[in-house]
Amino acid sequence: MAPRENFGSRFAVIMAMAGSAVGLGNIWRFPYMVGEHGGAAFVILYMLSSFILVLPIFFAETIIGRRSRQGTFGAMEKLAPGTPWKWLGLFTVVSPIIILSYYSVVGGWSVEYLFKAACLDFTNAEPSEIQGFFGQFISSTGGPIAVHTIFMLLVAGIVLAGVKKGIEGFTKVTMPILFILIIALAVYSMTLPGASEGITYLLKPDFSEVDAHAVAAAMGQAFFSLSLGVGTILTYASYMRKEENILASGVGTAVSDLLFAVIAGFAVMPAVFAAGIEPGAGAGLVFDTLPFIFNKMGMGAPWLSAIIAIIFFVTILVAALTSAISMMEVGVAYLTEEKGMRRGSAVLAITVFAWCVGVLCSLSFGPLADVKLLGNSIFDFLDKLCSNWLLPAGGLLFTLFVGWKMSRADVFDEFTNGGTLKANVALFNVVWFLLRFVAPVGIVVVFLTNLFL
Repeated sequence: MAPRENFGSRFAVIMAMAGSAVGLGNIWRFPYMVGEHGGAAFVILYMLSSFILVLPIFFAETIIGRRSRQGTFGAMEKLAPGTPWKWLGLFTVVSPIIILSYYSVVGGWSVEYLFKAACLDFTNAEPSEIQGFFGQFISSTGGPIAVHTIFMLLVAGIVLAGVKKGIEGFTKVTMPILFILIIALAVYSMTLPGASEGITYLLKPDFSEVDAHAVAAAMGQAFFSLSLGVGTILTYASYMRKEENILASGVGTAVSDLLFAVIAGFAVMPAVFAAGIEPGAGAGLVFDTLPFIFNKMGMGAPWLSAIIAIIFFVTILVAALTSAISMMEVGVAYLTEEKGMRRGSAVLAITVFAWCVGVLCSLSFGPLADVKLLGNSIFDFLDKLCSNWLLPAGGLLFTLFVGWKMSRADVFDEFTNGGTLKANVALFNVVWFLLRFVAPVGIVVVFLTNLFL
């Protein structure tokens, strides 16, 4: 077996983990979840969930990954040999591949809209045509499958290059650019006529809109956004050097993810109100709203409109890729480390499987729209299955493993680098308490809420 690769620096670790976290969950999913659950009040719930509930789970995955130096399955075998915990490892190999399959469909939408932006489709079309683009496209057959294929091939190419050249090289370059682009888009969005209502919507909380469903949705969004419960963070942590600071990496990743989500909200929601679109419009919100804005811009400055449209959809595409590569890497690590497959063969196997499931998800907006699983389309079923059940289940099991299966001494040793990091030592008791009691209870609340709703 080839020597195991490592990330080259703390910056590389944070960029890779932030890349895993920052993705379509921030640009595509976060704005429409905000729209469906009351605006600023949901944003506050999401922030609290990120730091009180989700960050401790991030630490749990990181501790398991770095201490074991293995992927999800191997980590459990190494840290708890001969116990049923190994099935948690297998569970978290399957989950990210399922997410990747439907995530790639949305990534494909960003590819299509990038093509449209480059061809000046948003600038040259009549305003009345713009809002029909999305529905017409996703309900067709060949186009969505073609761009889904392109997206999967991009992901496979990056992962095939390996941890250092592929994942680290890609995220170190793209993540800083991604932040610059989304800030620029937010600034522009907030200057649009009618955007002030969207800004107020994001800043002025209305807690009368908050119910148990909104709380569970905020927790689920925090899980989805930080890529927790499916082994992606654990796998990336297994490539961390021993001298890296888990606290610094975790807080850096969580802050980056949260900041990006909020900025993305300000890039999208003011434009939603400027366009007169219902903020609770659902999964197509971004793809319905922004082309409308680009079209309005094009009436006075068509080339400026085209450039901004291209920048926006490049931003979405890059964000989608940084998360998708982390999902594929979980399965690749399992197949190469546990099954002895070559990296190329592992990438091919996962690509083919995820592509096939993704095709079904894509067709669920068109020819397979009448196929329902528990009342949901194939796409919605897999999204809800992962966000509401698989991610929290994985997070709960990782937290219980670190908080109750591993010894306190081992967790302390890993979190504080053998007691050498004074800030980590000072905060350890707080983190230990959150891991053992607060995070598990919070996840159970998510489960019960989703069950009864």
